[in-house]
Amino acid sequence: MEKQIVERDLADWKAAEADAALIAAVEAGKVLYFPSLHFTIWPQEAALLRPELLAKGKRNISLDADGTLKGADASLAEQAELAGMIGRFRDGALALVHGLLPAYQPHLRIAPTSFRPAEVQGRAQSWRADDRRLHVDAFPSRPNRGERILRVFANINPMGQPRTWRVGEPFEDVARRYLPRAKPYSAWQAQCLKRLGITKSFRSEYDHLMLQLHDGMKGDADYQKNARQVTMPFAAGSAWVCFSDQTPHAVMSGQFMMEQTLHLPVEAQYNPSSSPLAILTRLAGHPLVP
Repeated sequence: MEKQIVERDLADWKAAEADAALIAAVEAGKVLYFPSLHFTIWPQEAALLRPELLAKGKRNISLDADGTLKGADASLAEQAELAGMIGRFRDGALALVHGLLPAYQPHLRIAPTSFRPAEVQGRAQSWRADDRRLHVDAFPSRPNRGERILRVFANINPMGQPRTWRVGEPFEDVARRYLPRAKPYSAWQAQCLKRLGITKSFRSEYDHLMLQLHDGMKGDADYQKNARQVTMPFAAGSAWVCFSDQTPHAVMSGQFMMEQTLHLPVEAQYNPSSSPLAILTRLAGHPLVP
């Protein structure tokens, strides 16, 4: 299998520069790995690295663009510290992406920034929600009509433990495997889902097919075990970047991570023909987004 992890030496979040090879790699669904890109936890923030700060039933603590903190069961002072720490990570993640992928900058839509203090192992979930299974990101209630999902991660584990992923085969290989098994798309059903409020907007055929890939991969025990894949322990003090709607990935273990999601219109890519929308449209033989 073609190498799916591309490693580069970078130690400053604000020092990244555009590189044609890295741009092509990330837009092909590869993971950009920066083993020396450390997100610094200030001394007064060290006490925040404990899972007890998570509100009951929450998987992460998040900071909205307007500064609203969600998901924390913490004192007002701790909430202020959390907001500051998460906000600093957002600034670093944006600086990194703006440096690596400068053409994206005017088009990015910033999603909430998250701090994930819980251990991945041992979490009880349904098979469909279990991110320890290889998958590409697609969300039943949030159709995106091809909009890209770019994510920046940093392992801030204070005990030096890695965050271990499995990274799978190229997206087109996944699509060729599961498209023939996909259930037929129904625009009528999609309209009903929208009217009932089950989806936030109209589910296009693209969104339907992405969900079919997501569920097909997660529900296929043989694929999970035998598909071409690599196990990647992202070291404590490192960072990595990928399009999570294109990179087959599974999160196997780890605790204490920062994450920033950014949304990008597919036409703003350097090479839109490498996107999942373009690949699925080509394989399907007809437009997938009205």
